[in-house]
Amino acid sequence: MFTRRHVLQTALTLGAMKAFPGLSYAQARPLVFATFTGSWEEAHKAVLVPAFRKANGDAAIVLDPMLSVDQIAKVNAARSNPPIDVMLHDPGPALVAIGQDLVEPYPVEKSAFYKDLIGEAQEAAGPAPFFQVVGLTYNPETVKTPPTSWADLWRPEFKSRVGITNLNSTLGTGWLVEIAKMNGGSETNIDPGFAALEKLKPNLAAVAANPGALATLFQQGQVDISPGNFNAIQILKARGVPVEFVAPKEGAIAFKTTIHIVKNSPNKELAFKLIEAALSPDVQATLMAPPYLIVPTNTKVKMEGEIAKVLAKDMAELKKKFVFQDWAAINKQRSAWIERFNRDIKI
Repeated sequence: MFTRRHVLQTALTLGAMKAFPGLSYAQARPLVFATFTGSWEEAHKAVLVPAFRKANGDAAIVLDPMLSVDQIAKVNAARSNPPIDVMLHDPGPALVAIGQDLVEPYPVEKSAFYKDLIGEAQEAAGPAPFFQVVGLTYNPETVKTPPTSWADLWRPEFKSRVGITNLNSTLGTGWLVEIAKMNGGSETNIDPGFAALEKLKPNLAAVAANPGALATLFQQGQVDISPGNFNAIQILKARGVPVEFVAPKEGAIAFKTTIHIVKNSPNKELAFKLIEAALSPDVQATLMAPPYLIVPTNTKVKMEGEIAKVLAKDMAELKKKFVFQDWAAINKQRSAWIERFNRDIKI
């Protein structure tokens, strides 16, 4: 089945081939950026894409939002002629993409902004233009006592009102690791997390396919409390949806989001320029402002507003306050965890 996005991509490609008859289909197609679903697609469509096009003569670009696992599967299925030029990944999937030789080394020597990124964001296989922060999200109109701990999700008053995501998302897997830790487990011992999930079943209202779908459940009034991404919740708040974010006392989860040039892309130069736009202070400062509130990694951008108030006033405080997980250890067992979750966690 063809989607509107695929029809647009094909039309742009055929137009370019008509204008330049010597181009192959692969060479003529627009730059394809696989962003994430939900608030990420909205933010990149509103801020990053216009900045890229303004700097590059209205170059043709198509956003193709999908989970990291789907990005990797698509590129793996067509390595010599990948349908994606730029991938966006959380830590676990980034390690998979690098390990499977799906991405190009980032041309650091050409970059105007790489040197200004914090050290943790300077990744040779693809820099990190953003941080994500995961904590507790809740509806203040129905949850009168604000939650303070991951353990609050098990409170009896939240029967059939809790939302979570499946483990295909970094949000779902990262949260489960923290639940395992809270019950004596770790990145290498997830059993306590699954035992806790069994006890959570009476409270579960929904298991969302991805963070964007989870955020929609708040908008529809189907859930009152969940683990959630800080920036996704801020977009809902800007729309008037009653929802708040709080860092649990165990520590909110912080992970970097890296951006990569796909190996064998016919659009490597444009892919580099898109990533440069994402690393630039102007784009990062704009994305840090409402309604997107995405945590920047460029040291030239000063943390301000809601991010400074709710999360951290600077990078030093963020690294001190939040939980960073061992995704190399997580990846070794994640596929088995996903199968186990899909088999056992039904509501």
